[in-house]
Amino acid sequence: MLIFPVEVAAGVGLLSARLAHHPMNIQQEIARRRTIAIISHPDAGKTTLTEKLLLYGGALQLAGSVTARKNQRATTSDWMELEKQRGISVTSTVLQFDYRDYCVNLLDTPGHKDFSEDTYRVLMAVDAVIMVIDAAKGIESQTRKLFEICRMRGIPIFTFMNKLDRPARNALTLLDELEQTLQLRVCAMNWPLGDGIDFKGVYDRHSKQLHFFERTVHGAYRAPVSVHSLSDAAVKERLPADLYEAFVNECDVLDSAGEAFDLAEVQAGDLSPVFFGSAVNNFGVQLLLDAIVDYAPEPRARQSGETEVQPADSRFSGFIFKIQSNMDPKHRDQIAFLRICSGCFTRDMRVMHSRTGAQIRLSSSHRLFAKERETVNTAYAGDVIGLVGHSEFGIGDTLSEDPAILYDELPQFAPEHFALLYNAVPSQYKRYQAGMRHLLQEGALQCFRFAGPSQNTPLLGAVGTLQFDVFKYRMESEYGATIRLETAPYTLIRWVDETGDDAVEVTEAMLPQACRMAFDASDRKVLLFESEWLMKFFLERHPKARLLALPRKNSALVTA
Repeated sequence: MLIFPVEVAAGVGLLSARLAHHPMNIQQEIARRRTIAIISHPDAGKTTLTEKLLLYGGALQLAGSVTARKNQRATTSDWMELEKQRGISVTSTVLQFDYRDYCVNLLDTPGHKDFSEDTYRVLMAVDAVIMVIDAAKGIESQTRKLFEICRMRGIPIFTFMNKLDRPARNALTLLDELEQTLQLRVCAMNWPLGDGIDFKGVYDRHSKQLHFFERTVHGAYRAPVSVHSLSDAAVKERLPADLYEAFVNECDVLDSAGEAFDLAEVQAGDLSPVFFGSAVNNFGVQLLLDAIVDYAPEPRARQSGETEVQPADSRFSGFIFKIQSNMDPKHRDQIAFLRICSGCFTRDMRVMHSRTGAQIRLSSSHRLFAKERETVNTAYAGDVIGLVGHSEFGIGDTLSEDPAILYDELPQFAPEHFALLYNAVPSQYKRYQAGMRHLLQEGALQCFRFAGPSQNTPLLGAVGTLQFDVFKYRMESEYGATIRLETAPYTLIRWVDETGDDAVEVTEAMLPQACRMAFDASDRKVLLFESEWLMKFFLERHPKARLLALPRKNSALVTA
């Protein structure tokens, strides 16, 4: 029997503010939220899977389209022109859609290692992740790093073995690699029927049914699928004898020696459900999406100091985890991405801004779909919304109705590469200043100023050098400001801790010749070294000086 996936209408119906505050209604709305991110090594197919989840979620009618029509959303998660040119994701994107009776907040993240800190911050805002692995390459370096972040936070992980349409490793070998390399218990939820040109579909182990897919042109539409039971005579007709025999043997191994599915262990992050498929051909995508809404956890409690704030708490609260400028050239503004942690958001509500202590009215709130946006009047714990027109917001800021709620700061990362920034065309100074102010607020780059009035050239610090390319491109394309970046020789930065009675004040006279003193955006003193040897030399000469790998909070002391 030929079965086509059911069309699901896109968009989230807005409820009235009056009904939204009913306690039972809040609990029901929170329970249907699923907030997830997709992580992977570059080129594993993360962005392709993102787009295909939107296709099956009813948010796209045609995968791969980059146009947007008035009554039909059809856009990609890679909205920045540079991303389209290079074929990589260099920004995090928030996409929200309804699927079945659930509201899914999907965060697409950069896969490139130079943007890992952006991904880390996004992982602070989600309740589950999909880990995409290239079935031909297995686990790669960036996958391992991102997995460790998820393990530390206890984030449930759903694994998608992608690119089965190409020659792939043996499926049992891939499962074994997951268990051995990541020390992660896994449960195969479906099983591939062949690979490469022989990839026919997948076997759903829960329903004990085989899903045979048909390819569509460029994978632009949902793949037609025919579903058969194991006893159906058509199964042996559609599978070559050797492939059928291998499939039966592998299923026997899984049934006898494989891990059993346990929902509690999945939601605790101790067991990863594994799915096989091909995102580019839409094979197995709907089975993955169904599992996400069925098994991923609803929004959970968050720590505010010693207090645990429940999602259904009547007090609204959330935190800013990302700031993005110029997502749409028609708007030319900044959007602060807010993860709602508790309560109900209503447009025009007043909240406390944790960093300034000011009462702020949230009047310009948006539901996001890549660069497209629509006004949102009501949102709940688990949702991610965009707030426009608040230049005072910074990454990690808490917004809440109760000033007693204050969420932990988001992690900061020490730059590993540095470059001096010059305004190449003095007549573009205003555009240069505006671009600097907006792009640095996003947090991908850090800016430092050297000590001394004579040196006013900004020093930019980044985790990866690709961030400098993106900054230069955006300054010129989005702000019309021509800049010049010159690589600086520093490879190591340390923050100076001069607090406490035994603190030693560090002066420039104490520094080795190839070391410089500077100040970060918060006027905290930093030292810049050209090598680790120079830093150790400095500490040997000044053993009472206290250097920190990161600004004080939870920062490790560096000693010789």
